[in-house]
Amino acid sequence: MNMTSLLFFIFATVLLAAGFKVITARNTVHAALYLVLTFVNAAFVWMLLHAEFLAIALVLVYVGAVMVLFLFVVMMLDVDREKVRERFWSAFPVAAFVGVLIALEMALVMKSGFNLPLAKPLPPEVLAQGNTRALGILMYTEYLYPLQVAAMVLLVAMVAAVALTLRGRKDSRSQKPAEQVRVKAADRMRLVQMPATVEQPSAPPAAEQGDKA
Repeated sequence: MNMTSLLFFIFATVLLAAGFKVITARNTVHAALYLVLTFVNAAFVWMLLHAEFLAIALVLVYVGAVMVLFLFVVMMLDVDREKVRERFWSAFPVAAFVGVLIALEMALVMKSGFNLPLAKPLPPEVLAQGNTRALGILMYTEYLYPLQVAAMVLLVAMVAAVALTLRGRKDSRSQKPAEQVRVKAADRMRLVQMPATVEQPSAPPAAEQGDKA
């Protein structure tokens, strides 16, 4: 076993363990941090596969931006964990079925699409461009519509996260310009005439004056 294979098994083991902790962690913030660890180890695996651009994009975009946003949203929402745990076992059969189905689909795709002995070699002009340029050309030509669909999904998720955080608070105060404009000038100020009275200071008792003398 060479050094590359050893590093692959180390990163893959940490990735699987962190991914398992994402779905089993009791604290939502801890689950988000475990997901950051999962992304970082996936980036290491891509580095071993000489996919440097994908590894850097995963760290910068997902770990540096998306996961930080998720963490802030989780902390701002203040989710009631007790209610979530109560519904866990009721939703577990459906979630397990969907997870097994996704795993089987991924296995079929990887078995048919990642057969290295049957893979066609890339043309020399593509190899001369580099991974980043070749990926960009392929993404914005052949896979343009899937890229737009993914962008719309991310936009909807961002709008939903903003909508969930906009909760009305009882102790908040705000002004209503429409009501302020409808107020008449006579209702803004009312002059009241009051007689000016000055209270005379009360004289001290005679006994107290004699004591002071």
